[in-house]
Amino acid sequence: MYVCMCHAVTEAQVKQEIDGGAVTPRQIAKGCKAGTDCGSCVRRIQALLGEHGARPCPTSRLAARLGLAEPGADAVAGTALEAA
Repeated sequence: MYVCMCHAVTEAQVKQEIDGGAVTPRQIAKGCKAGTDCGSCVRRIQALLGEHGARPCPTSRLAARLGLAEPGADAVAGTALEAA
């Protein structure tokens, strides 16, 4: 499945960047260019990072708090919000 249509980056490629040590959307972008054009894929990239144990960035926590995050996409953010 494609994550970034602008640069034809697949979910597998993003996961490969995560397995290679990327822990932020910026590090993902540096490795495969996902998230560097229109930005519509950044929420999915953040969700994939969260699924792999990376701490979500403040933007993803804010989106979850405002109800703008994709349902179930950021379980770590929900935990952080409950603790806040």
